[in-house]
Amino acid sequence: MESVPASTPTGPDRPPPPGRPPRPQPAGAAGAYTVLAGALMSLVGTTWDVQWHVDVGPDTFFTLPHLVLYSGSAIAGIASLMMVLRATFDQRAGRPADPTVGGSPVRVLGGTFTAPLGYLVAGTGGALFLLYGLLDLWWHSLYGFDAVLNSPPHVALFVSISLTMVGGVIVFSAARAQRWGRIGLILSIPVLMTFTPITIYAFDGLSLPIDPKLAGTVFFAVCFVLMGAITLRRRGMALSIAAVLGILQLFLWWFSPWAAGFYADYVGLPLRDNLRDLPPELPAAIPMFMLAAALVIEALLRLGRGRGWSVRWLPQLTGAAGGVVVSLSMLVQTSMLRGGADGGPMGRPVTSATVMLTDAILGLAFGALAGYLAARFAVLLHLNTSTADQESL
Repeated sequence: MESVPASTPTGPDRPPPPGRPPRPQPAGAAGAYTVLAGALMSLVGTTWDVQWHVDVGPDTFFTLPHLVLYSGSAIAGIASLMMVLRATFDQRAGRPADPTVGGSPVRVLGGTFTAPLGYLVAGTGGALFLLYGLLDLWWHSLYGFDAVLNSPPHVALFVSISLTMVGGVIVFSAARAQRWGRIGLILSIPVLMTFTPITIYAFDGLSLPIDPKLAGTVFFAVCFVLMGAITLRRRGMALSIAAVLGILQLFLWWFSPWAAGFYADYVGLPLRDNLRDLPPELPAAIPMFMLAAALVIEALLRLGRGRGWSVRWLPQLTGAAGGVVVSLSMLVQTSMLRGGADGGPMGRPVTSATVMLTDAILGLAFGALAGYLAARFAVLLHLNTSTADQESL
């Protein structure tokens, strides 16, 4: 694969002058939001399926939650394929490649196809998801019921749908000069964040010196929120992303147990006899106090920019502060939802000063790493649009 340089046409196809936003692209908006809709559908199917296993029990591969889950990925993949074919036909017709529609064009299979980078990533994720779905079906045929999240097929599936949403973020960031692109980026980043708790479960069975769930939650939450704020460079972007994440969490909190109970009644299956009054599995893993961390991130970014702080360490400083807030707030969240002194991460008492200090240090370290990478991801998102669109932190 190699990048395709955008041509400089003359006449009616001449691009807008520098400094002006590109002309509206209805097809680009339709493709981007179709990918987002497919990912949302997969998210609904995922949280439904997880709660089904908790409230009802293990089941076969062929269930309604699985149908919703795989249909969403198929929709995102087909939409990505259509946008790749559209870009390919445009290139062969001699029309200039517009990097604001999906990102920079990339030659695939020796130039047989021309794929916008965002749709190439999203489509690859969708194709892998369906491929790993066959692996999941084979896994069920070998071992029967499957009630764990961290089986090899499940981990591969969740990484694949996350890859689809990474492509969605690239697509929307390429169109950030337009309102629909900025709105889509604010919506797509929280959707990507909701899939990360499930992916982190892949490390659940390992004996590690730190809590992998807490470390992963801190890293991904800070990295994605900070990346969005740096990419968009507008006031309130971190708070907007955190607010959308909170709305998603509230919806999934209501939907997950309702859908599991409704479907169980419909197919005539009882709920578990020993069902405990626990919060919904997936929504409870999403940070509940992300708005507080976003407020810290927003304030430090504004303060640093206003006072001219070095861009070499401002992202790390901001990420470290946000990481500490996320880490300590997760202790509070775990205590609220699980209750008792044994409800802390890795079975530790949440009231212990040692635990609080340890987790604060963990949040500091992983938050700083998240800030370092978030700034570089934002630079890549800017470079993906055009070399003339580079911006400083």
